[in-house]
Amino acid sequence: MSDKVIGMAKSPTRKPATKAKRARAPKAVSPKPPVAGEMLPSVPTTETDAHPYQALDRIARAIVARQTGGVSPYSILQAWSDWALHLSRAPGRQLELAERSLRNATDVFEYAARLAAGQEADPPFKPKSYDHRFTDEAWSKLPFALTQQSFLATQDWWDHATATMRGLSEPDSKRVAFMVRQYLDLISPSNFPMTNPEIIRETVRQRGHNIIEGAQHLIDDMVQTWTQHSRPPPEGFRIGEDIACTPGKVVYRNDLFELIQYAPMRDEVQAEPVLIVPAWIMKYYILDLSPRNSLIRYLVEQGFTVFAISWCNPTADQASLSLDDYRRRGVMEALDAVSAIVPGQKIHATGYCLGGTILSIAAATMARDGDDRLASISLFAAQVDFSEAGELLLFLDESQVAFLEDMMWAQGYLDRPQMTRTFASIRAEDLIYARAVRRYFLGAEDLPSDLTVWNNDTTRMPARMHSEYLRGLFLENRLTAGRFAVDGRVIALKDIDAPFFVVGTETDHIAPWRSVYKTRLFTQSDLTFVLTSSGHNGGILSEPGHPRRHYRIGTRHEGDTYTDPDTWIDRHEPVDGSWWTEWTAWLIDRSTGLTTPPETGQSGGRYAPLCDAPGRYVLQH
Repeated sequence: MSDKVIGMAKSPTRKPATKAKRARAPKAVSPKPPVAGEMLPSVPTTETDAHPYQALDRIARAIVARQTGGVSPYSILQAWSDWALHLSRAPGRQLELAERSLRNATDVFEYAARLAAGQEADPPFKPKSYDHRFTDEAWSKLPFALTQQSFLATQDWWDHATATMRGLSEPDSKRVAFMVRQYLDLISPSNFPMTNPEIIRETVRQRGHNIIEGAQHLIDDMVQTWTQHSRPPPEGFRIGEDIACTPGKVVYRNDLFELIQYAPMRDEVQAEPVLIVPAWIMKYYILDLSPRNSLIRYLVEQGFTVFAISWCNPTADQASLSLDDYRRRGVMEALDAVSAIVPGQKIHATGYCLGGTILSIAAATMARDGDDRLASISLFAAQVDFSEAGELLLFLDESQVAFLEDMMWAQGYLDRPQMTRTFASIRAEDLIYARAVRRYFLGAEDLPSDLTVWNNDTTRMPARMHSEYLRGLFLENRLTAGRFAVDGRVIALKDIDAPFFVVGTETDHIAPWRSVYKTRLFTQSDLTFVLTSSGHNGGILSEPGHPRRHYRIGTRHEGDTYTDPDTWIDRHEPVDGSWWTEWTAWLIDRSTGLTTPPETGQSGGRYAPLCDAPGRYVLQH
């Protein structure tokens, strides 16, 4: 297992300390600033790798982290103190906020007075475009209009109070704004039975049965959270029967992944196969949901030989899996298998989300080493540069990463609920509180769908890999800074000659499209960029015939000058329909023609079929 990925190297061997020296605490030494390509020591991953005093510190932080869900209280205090100190020395901002407070209160009072007098009045404050908590008509009538407008006025005031000030760190400003938003979402009048007209109306109509049903839902959810038992998928959404059901065989398996080869659906197929590298933060079958919206089935139907990686769900025993293991023993072993099963052909490699990041790392390493097996590279909602990685960056600084590392060091992985809470908190008003109101106060069951079944089928993240990912990519952005080393040598994305097809989604809060677009800044080969409607998952699941879907598409040819994202979007008009058709046409243009379908695996060889798709790993909990 390589210790040199992301510039990671083993600590140098030291001579045994004398007895007198062992009795003293080690002298602190300030680390030297990193230089391009320099090897940086990795964070110890086991208790024996650290000095006993350091291990004691890690145990203490891990205990606190378990109580806070991995959130560093020190980062929170630092952000608040930075904001408060800068506000205290800004009398102009203080006067502005005092004036805004008075104006907001006056607007709310005048609005309520007009409604009380029976007059028509436009509300002075409106919910944000993604906020659907106040859609019920009763919110526009007294007394609920008053509580709603008071809440929105408070929200407006805090939006301005936490805006960037001169001298204030932008990350701290955004963290304070995020924490305020979390608190306001918690105390929203839509969350409480006595101030939510929809709950009151439903309680009267059902004579309180909705509250009883909601209490049962709450108990069920609490038991499920405490026990961490996964609920079986509802009827009609069984894995391998209703979803993840495209026919195929597992043709290779190691301890990290299974490789699925899908059965052909045409008498002739494109000569070049497609290899799909999904993210391992969730199960692979986001790309093979129901037959109607399965991207994998669509590719097979269009005449492609498709392979897909299905990652394992790691346990504490796999805590030492590194990011380079996912490249070397994941992506590269999958490429070797595809090359053996379809010999003599280049491969269309496709990566989704984190799978696209590791595919980019693998492709750059292959280009450096003269491996030209890739016919093309397609990246879906995947980032190679993390300087504009959106609200996920709010969770990351040195203190926060250290907290997460120590929590993972103690348990061996980042657990499923810890990741789920992070993603949900970014859109807490909808993903947490609106759902809680429906489920616990209105007594409504969650409507099952293939996407919600997949969304609840979460996975774990190995401690070492996740630490390297957070530090090397998110925190230090080494891949595009010229400091990402594989096998001791730095790699560069500009070395890749294969053409790119890159997809971003308009409302993505995990991989913002402007961040995805930056792939164009760090590569030189032909690159087609697509910006599609919807979010991180919905925008990728954009099958032909899906209502209200559109996309923009443009190509940068080798040698063209750079176009910034705002200029790009102004120059490309939206097109109604699915980008899937554009992608398959793009793949066909970069293929060499039709041929007979290859054999499934290798009969009697290393890649002989092992079992039917979707395999075993997708069923791991």
